[in-house]
Amino acid sequence: MSAENPAGPAGEVENAVRENLARVLGDGLAPGAFEPDRDLADDYGLTSMKKVMFLMAACDDAGVALESFTEPDVAAMRTLRDVTSALARHAGAVAR
Repeated sequence: MSAENPAGPAGEVENAVRENLARVLGDGLAPGAFEPDRDLADDYGLTSMKKVMFLMAACDDAGVALESFTEPDVAAMRTLRDVTSALARHAGAVAR
């Protein structure tokens, strides 16, 4: 899967999520290399501190307030697909 996704706002959110995950992990993986359903902590080594940094940056880039999410919402964001879907729901609401 390529990090380039011309699917409008949803594609922009996915790109922001992928790019920020790659930046926070800093292990040389390209944004397009992340599998959408792999566990971010177990498979990619995302610690709780790095998860907060990742979500803050991804939310900022996607134009979504981190405050939109409760602690259980954040805990449920275990995969790239989870994060992208959650941010896209809120980005879509802002765009209307």
